[in-house]
Amino acid sequence: MAFINSSNNNGCSSAILFNILSQADIDEPAKSKLNYLPPKRCHCEMHRIVRLKTPTDTCWVASSVLVKTVYFMKSLPAFQQLPPKDQLVLLQSCWVPLFILGLAQEHVCFEVEDTTAPSMLQRILLNHQDSKGSDREQPTMAGVQKLKTCLKKFWNLDLSPKEYAYLKGTMIFNPDVPGLQAAPFINSLQQEAQNALGEVLLLLHPEDQRCFPHVLLASSSLKSITSDLITELFFRPIIGKAHLLDLLADMLFSRC
Repeated sequence: MAFINSSNNNGCSSAILFNILSQADIDEPAKSKLNYLPPKRCHCEMHRIVRLKTPTDTCWVASSVLVKTVYFMKSLPAFQQLPPKDQLVLLQSCWVPLFILGLAQEHVCFEVEDTTAPSMLQRILLNHQDSKGSDREQPTMAGVQKLKTCLKKFWNLDLSPKEYAYLKGTMIFNPDVPGLQAAPFINSLQQEAQNALGEVLLLLHPEDQRCFPHVLLASSSLKSITSDLITELFFRPIIGKAHLLDLLADMLFSRC
């Protein structure tokens, strides 16, 4: 109906225009008050695509943490007893939280800066053929802030190397991951890791009965960090179009 009655529309438009122009008659005190209204923060700022400010140094440190993460898994005798398929499935499901724990344990700090993503026209003109790459989640300021918040939670806990080790064990041996052949055995390993974590927390923090719940709460925040964010932010600059999971699998099953 709005497209039919054009005369009513013109009247409304005139009324709206009159209201806007009539603001010029506002007294000076009212104007000054309006001028000092705090600006609203645009939520789109948090969705800006970002990149590492010092990619060479940060990517090298991140790669070192990732290698240590995989070799930590390989060093566990219980993990080596699992079928190779289960080892691979567990690696795929837990490498992100383990990597973040590694960043926290080694107190890795990093900064990001804005980057300009290619427009649709630029992608066409440059003949981008990596269709899968265009579908990947690009690092945003919101994602980076979420990651930094997660790291700060663990820094505030100030965990010891032994506490980190047992916590990583609870992450690795997850019986709820689909496709596992030895889920009951993995469940018993997770229970063992959780019990060991609880015991060491009680031993090191006997006066703080809330330490264990705080660790579990901080660990739950690891699930909010996506693999795309970690891959694109820390590893895409050095692996190019290679698939990170393929590289992780090679490290896992290598004899080195």
